Amino acid sequence: MQKEKIVLSEIDMTRTLDRLASEITERRGDCEKLAIIGIQRRGADLAQRLKDLLDERLGRKIPLGKLDINLYRDDWTNLSRQPSINCTEIPFEIEGTSIILVDDVLFSGRTVRAALEAVLDFGRPRRVELLVLVDRGHRELPIRADYVGKKVTTGEDQHVNVLVKERDDEDKVVLLLPE
Repeated sequence: MQKEKIVLSEIDMTRTLDRLASEITERRGDCEKLAIIGIQRRGADLAQRLKDLLDERLGRKIPLGKLDINLYRDDWTNLSRQPSINCTEIPFEIEGTSIILVDDVLFSGRTVRAALEAVLDFGRPRRVELLVLVDRGHRELPIRADYVGKKVTTGEDQHVNVLVKERDDEDKVVLLLPE
């Protein structure tokens, strides 16, 4: 059994998402021509929460999409098991829109690379910014997040798990430590 250290509690996650929504409105003003795309699975759940916060602050609806990047991964032929394919739903025009791409954990950067490739298949956005709940370092690609909930120093043998109520019946982020 691995030891786990709580990185963000339920209250911490709520506060962090609220702060990130504030950062977006500070940088983007009225958020005109802004849309949010969450990377399946937990990134999509976090994107929905972020959208709800922005809708409330702005008094209007921000477009929301969900993106499955599994077919864009550069390691799918090396996976020991078949990838779980989720749906992609982008019910708005990408062309000329500023996109905030949302993911739960930023690690090597390969998921984000795949997501950028997938987004470009739908059109050319004006800009793409990255928002992550946790940045744990260890990049393999030159990718950085524009909005970061929490930076966590980890070893490569450690793992960060983001749990969300929508899928896991609880909200928390834990660092799994090797024994």
